[in-house]
This record gives sequence, C-alpha cells and structure tokens, in this order.
Amino acid sequence: MNRRTFVTTGVSTLCAVPLLGFQHFDKYTAPKPAWLLDWIKIYDQNFPNYKALKVTDANHKYAGGYMNDMEIPNPHSTAAFIATACMLMSCPESAFYQSKELVKEVEAATQCLLKMQHSDGTIDLLETNFHSTPDTGFILENMIPAYKYLKLSKVKGAEPSLELIKTFLKRAGEALTVGGIHTPNHRWVVSAALTKLNELFPDPRYVGRIEQWLAEHIDIDPDGQYNEKSTNSYSPIVNRSLIIIAKGLNKPELLEPVRKNLMMTLYYVHPNGEVVTEASNRQDKGTIGNMSRYYYCYRYMALLDNNGEMAAMCRLIEQTSTKNQLAGYLDYFLEDPTLWSALPADKPLPTSYAKAFPYSGLVRIRRENWDATILSNNASWLTFHKGNAVLQAMRVAASFFGKGQFQSAKITQEGTTWVMQNALEGPYYQPIAKEQIVPDGDWDKMPRANRPQSEIQKLETIVKVSEANNGLQIDIEMTGTEGVPVSFELIFRAGGTFSGVTKHPKKETAYLLAGESASYTVNADTIHFGPGKAEHKGIQLRGALPAMDAPTVYLTGFTPFRHTIKLS
Repeated sequence: MNRRTFVTTGVSTLCAVPLLGFQHFDKYTAPKPAWLLDWIKIYDQNFPNYKALKVTDANHKYAGGYMNDMEIPNPHSTAAFIATACMLMSCPESAFYQSKELVKEVEAATQCLLKMQHSDGTIDLLETNFHSTPDTGFILENMIPAYKYLKLSKVKGAEPSLELIKTFLKRAGEALTVGGIHTPNHRWVVSAALTKLNELFPDPRYVGRIEQWLAEHIDIDPDGQYNEKSTNSYSPIVNRSLIIIAKGLNKPELLEPVRKNLMMTLYYVHPNGEVVTEASNRQDKGTIGNMSRYYYCYRYMALLDNNGEMAAMCRLIEQTSTKNQLAGYLDYFLEDPTLWSALPADKPLPTSYAKAFPYSGLVRIRRENWDATILSNNASWLTFHKGNAVLQAMRVAASFFGKGQFQSAKITQEGTTWVMQNALEGPYYQPIAKEQIVPDGDWDKMPRANRPQSEIQKLETIVKVSEANNGLQIDIEMTGTEGVPVSFELIFRAGGTFSGVTKHPKKETAYLLAGESASYTVNADTIHFGPGKAEHKGIQLRGALPAMDAPTVYLTGFTPFRHTIKLS
C-alpha cells in the first residue's frame, strides 16, 4: 500500500506513482493555502490506521514492518508508513510534527524494510513480481521523500533512521542502473526514480541509465495516447514520470508528450467526471475511475503554460473527486509550493463533439449531459453514460459454430454514421487426401488446413451507430445462415431500477425487453431505450462470452436479425 491508496481507503494494496522533485520547499515562506491544510488534517486523521497493520510480534522475522489488507508483511506497506510518518513529522501543521515516539517507529520499520530488500537492491511485489526493478522504482516514490522529509524535520533521534534509509536508497540505485523492466511505463518509472536519486546522491551511472531508456523514445501515438492506453492507471503515472525527468535533467522537450496526452484526455471524460477506460490494454480496462490521478499533472501544466482548459479540468476534478482522493498527492504539493498558486482563468472544456481516436480504436461522442464510446476490437463495443445512469456495455452474439461473439476490427465513418462489421464462416471438412494421411492416424498431424471444405455457412454482422433525438440509434443486421439464435445484451452498471422490462425466468439480474420502450434510472438520471425483441429466452449462447455480473437486458431473435434500438 502506498500513501495515496492509504489516504483513500485506510487499508489497501500498492498502486504506486513516481515522485516530483523538491523545489527548495524548505526555504519557501509563503503560507500554505487552506485546501492544503485540509489535506494535512486528512493525513493526521487516517495515520492511526497504520497501527492495525503493524507487525508487533518481537520474534517475527519482519517485526516493526507493516502488512497489507491480507495480513502479509510487505515492503510497500512498510515504505508507505515510513514516508507518511516522515512527511508528517516535518509538517508544523501536523499533530505528529517532530514526534520523538514516531521516529523510533520509523527506525524499526526501516530496519524491517532492509530485511525485505534483496542483496541486489530489489524488492518484491508479492502479488506477482520478484526481485523486481520496476517495483523498486515505484517504491522509491515513498522512500526518497521520506529521507528528505526526515532530514528536514530536525526531530531528535532521526540520525539512525536517516542512515538506514540512505542505505536502502543506495542499494536500490544499484538495482535501477542494471535491472530490466516488463512494460512500457516501467522505463519512465525507473528513470524518474533515478532522476530523484541523482538529485540526492549524484552518480553518472544514474543519468547514463536514464539516457538508455530515453533513447527508445516516448511511446505516444498521434492520438496523444501512450502505448498501454491505461487511462485509469498508467497514463497519469507516465505523465508524472516525464515531468520529473524533464525538471530534474533539464529536458523540457519531455513535457510535450505530457501536454499532448493531457489535451487528448479532455475528450475521455464522462459528464460525471469519470474517465473512459474501455480502450486500455492493462488491468484497468473497463474499470470505474475518476480523474483524481491526473490532478497534479493538470495543475502543474496549467500553471506552467497558463492553460485555461487544463485549469478548468483541475476545477472539474476538484468537484468530482473526494478530498481523500486529492489528499493522496499531498507530498507533491508540499514539495513544490509553486503549485499553491492560483490557477489561470477557465477556458471551456469540450462538452459537445464526435471525435475519432483511430490509434486507440475508439470514437467518443458527447453532447453535454450524455456521452458514448464506440470501440473496435472489443466485444463490449458501445457504452452510454447519462449522469450516474450507465450502460457499461452493449454486446451481441449468435450461436454460430462457437465463435459468434461480435466484435469489429475497425470503425469506419460513413457521413455521420459509425460502422462496424464482421464476417464469419463455419465450414465442414471432407476426407483428407490419401497421400496426406499419416500412418499412425494422429488427427493433430493432419490439420484442417489440408482438408477440403464443404457446406460452408456464413454470418455477416453490420452495426451502425448514429445520433438521433439527443441520443443514439443503433442499427444491427446479422445475415447469412438462417435460423441462428441471437442474443443482444444491454449491460447496465448496478445501482438503478428498471421499468418496461420483464424478469428472465431462470437467471438473476437478467431481463427481457419485448415492448416498445424501457428505462433504467439511477437517482435523478434515466436512460431510455427501446424498442425490444424477445423471440426466445436463450440468453447465454454457446461461444458467447459469459454474462457479466450486472443488471442486463436481453433482446433475442434469429437470423436474419435486423433491429434498431435507440438510447436517450
């Protein structure tokens, strides 16, 4: 668990992010703004929750360390405690300012952390990665400021802890100069950590390793998206990392991809402040997340560039995020008081558009209070948000040779209509040629590619999405082999109530729509949809993806299946 996750939930696991450098904050005399003082209070209120995670058994291997919510002692929870304690001990407004008792706990926790560190300088992410250079880079987000804050605190008895933390950092630096990575963002996480280490303990090897990673170029596409397309996790991490490197190594050119990504992301925001995640190719795909992870990035760039749109996004994030979520980035704002400055005047954010992002394989449509995302290479090829009422996926499948789940390789534009299509074949196979028969009759050695095909069945699906009546119209046509069962899913986010649908007789959370119209309401927000079609009750077809654990309305029929449904 890191500080950001801890402040939000009290007990959680790691979701680490890189660190912004100190801007001589210890010499800055301007008073802290009221919102920053509120964040410090939040930390003070949540900090005692660490007690439940502490390993108190003096005979335990990791005595003095901290556990995650599965009661496993680990370096991330331990480092998060150390960093939070050091930050609060250095903060005059904190109830833990210069706490002599707390510095003893920091010493014990750091001794434990060194036991968790391998001889090569790495640590483990126990969920998946061992002797992990990238996760060592992530954890330095906590440990580098811990060293700086503790030194700044001038609390009595801090010297042993400072030496222990320095030992951990220097060992970690050895790992980061030679260790490898898994994913694109790891390069920038490691480079950001090395940048900050170099500020503390200058070493030409640190800079040389950063230059090696930077030589691969920044993985941003013409849309403005990074390779992983991870809007709810890694995109903000990459942005923060690049800001750190740009500042620490005087490379302002690294801020250009940050600008490009942040401007693109303005079009990835739902009216309720959530971020579009369906195009991600990482674990945050399809998750629910707001824009709080981007707050530091937008504020930094808004002030640097005097950018009104980014300033407006900061204010939207403030309105749609909790104080706990924003307070999770307290260290960034304590260490760079230039961020305390007032934001520029707002420039209107884009709230009415239809915009394609071909490199990400999606189209975004927004008209003020509703928005939609059309997706290629995704079985959940449409979402529709209207406030807090959310159609989180639209899917369609046919029981066609176990492969009838529809998705389209691309989205094409025809006038004002967005078109997706797919064509499938279901062949049968004739006896293989005599000369190709293997002596032992092993079926796998006589592949289907060598067999003549016959009775080839075909299924073509065309989906068209267009705007109509302040909403969307979806036209679907499935033709070819006749009489194939079809199941069309409208999958809603839980928490609302339906009208105009009937409950499926055999499956919880499943409903059929046979009438002309229906609706789904969450508080004051309602999505209207229809007309329906209910020609059978076979909702889970062979070869289709399993039903989602969510309230789902089904339309059913047989090929040729032609239907138009509207959302508003």
